[in-house]
Amino acid sequence: MLQEESDLSLVIAQIVQKLKGSNLYAQLERQAWASLQRPEIKLESLKEDIKEFFKLSGWEKKLQNAVYSELNVFPLPSHPAAPPEHLKEPLVYMRKAQGSWEKRILKSLNSMCTELSIPLARKRPVGEQKELLNKWNEMGTDEPDLSLFRPVYAPKDFLEVLINLRNPNYENGDSLSFRTHLGLIQVPLKVKGIPELKEFFVELGLTTGQLGIDDSTQVPPELFENEHVRIGQKVLAEQDSAAAQQYIRQGSPTALRAELWALILNISSQPEDILYYEQLKTNVIQHDLLVDSLIYKDVKLTASNDDYYFVFEDYLYQVLLCFSRDTSVLGHFAYNSASPPKSYIRGKLGLEEYAVFYPPNGVIPFHGFSMYVAPLCFLYHEPSKLYQIFREMYVRFFFRLHSISSHPSGIVSLCLLFETLLQTYLPQLFYHLREIGAQPLRISFKWMVRAFSGYLATDQLLLLWDRILGYNSLEILAVLAAAVFAFRAVNLMEVTSLAAAEAVLADLSTLKVMPLLQIFLFATVT
Repeated sequence: MLQEESDLSLVIAQIVQKLKGSNLYAQLERQAWASLQRPEIKLESLKEDIKEFFKLSGWEKKLQNAVYSELNVFPLPSHPAAPPEHLKEPLVYMRKAQGSWEKRILKSLNSMCTELSIPLARKRPVGEQKELLNKWNEMGTDEPDLSLFRPVYAPKDFLEVLINLRNPNYENGDSLSFRTHLGLIQVPLKVKGIPELKEFFVELGLTTGQLGIDDSTQVPPELFENEHVRIGQKVLAEQDSAAAQQYIRQGSPTALRAELWALILNISSQPEDILYYEQLKTNVIQHDLLVDSLIYKDVKLTASNDDYYFVFEDYLYQVLLCFSRDTSVLGHFAYNSASPPKSYIRGKLGLEEYAVFYPPNGVIPFHGFSMYVAPLCFLYHEPSKLYQIFREMYVRFFFRLHSISSHPSGIVSLCLLFETLLQTYLPQLFYHLREIGAQPLRISFKWMVRAFSGYLATDQLLLLWDRILGYNSLEILAVLAAAVFAFRAVNLMEVTSLAAAEAVLADLSTLKVMPLLQIFLFATVT
């Protein structure tokens, strides 16, 4: 009991400290001072009267949403004496593996820099600045020569690192249950089984109405959809983040999705947010970074060739170039196992006072990175709002898909969960694919790293991302990956090679996400 109270006090102190530096805190302070002029505020009951004023004026709700948002993002409190690196990642061998992986990425970036004789950053000449400013809204028409640039790494490179990950404590005397795991991921992390997943994703049950199933043409809309829309409108009117997060577990109506996601992520486009976006844009105009070419290359290789997303090419450049300059993103490294790369002023290598983070946001883009932004372009057409939503989605969820950690939503746990589900509930299929050299994870890894963006039809992808936001978890990605294999099991049992298995699973664009998840979770024999 005392430990729980201590943990709660620690969480409160951390959230208060975080909010004190926010714009909301300054606004609340201004409102409190302004309220003193009101006749209903009495000196003898000052505290209660100001609380009541905040409640009636809607500021209390804004504060609640900010606190709820922090609770969703902030990691669970650790022991007060624990060093900061434990907050990033408690397991030493995971931290070491992440550190080694970062060195490989930086080596790749530096070698490209040397080979092409291109600086990491340079100030653009005035003429170039004017040209970029003039074509800011049509950067997709620009065709720079990117033939010499290559992605720093691709998902398959990252998978090889995860496959070689080992816990040194298990080298000689691993437990029997762990030895029976025949997948590619060989680290002992605890992952959920189907009974636990059923409990966690209880709102996806067969008896609960779901958008993605109950809004199909065979079901009269008055049975579910109309009522669900009415409740959604009420949730938005209340402006309650927690209620919105609970509501979206059953899916979001298309017309309400943009507002609901913004409410859950606690994003409201204030004038200062638009100004901040414009400052980032100015930074892009003034300085050219090597990572800009990596962003251009990635968009050209991925989104520009996608039937759904090619029309958003200009938006993707704008958002990702601004993202690379955003130093506020560095804050998420407090709970990310990764660390931002450092660069040194020429001739001052190793001197910390001459070190800067590079890129300024600390995130080096990889092949497929732009696909985290592309689906959001369907929902948000105002660049600064689109930018804020993506940044918040990244620092809450997407960073976990390309960093090595033991977190339940981290990519290592997702891979292990996927393999465990297949091995436990579809053993014949798992062993068959393994025997023919077509380990299932080699096929599904790219889906999970991209959160299925670029693989599912957009309407289905947004229904999936509804549930990521609703449950504040990425575990549903591993469940869906396993469900896809279950759905195509009959065909997969007939293949005799990895190439044939990949061909069976090459096109996921016709799949309906929610029926697959429901059948796998709630109709699988356990």
